[in-house]
Amino acid sequence: MSTNHSAFERLLNDHEVAALVGVSVATVRRWRLLRRGPRYLRIGVLIRYRPELVRQWLDTRPTGGATDSDGLLLGAQLEDSGHA
Repeated sequence: MSTNHSAFERLLNDHEVAALVGVSVATVRRWRLLRRGPRYLRIGVLIRYRPELVRQWLDTRPTGGATDSDGLLLGAQLEDSGHA
């Protein structure tokens, strides 16, 4: 009997998520314990992540530097004022 591998997307483990995101495995585990990381599946004692949920979680992370109400980078203001 042949299995249709396209029916199941491969699940990621802690090590693969850490490598994908560029952090340590301990950081991924800490995020999970603090409920700050990507959603995961518990399969018995195993923890696995769906790649699409990791991508969604990354997309919700803040990006870029701080901006003021005019949308200007605060760093640019510091350079102009001589504080940088």
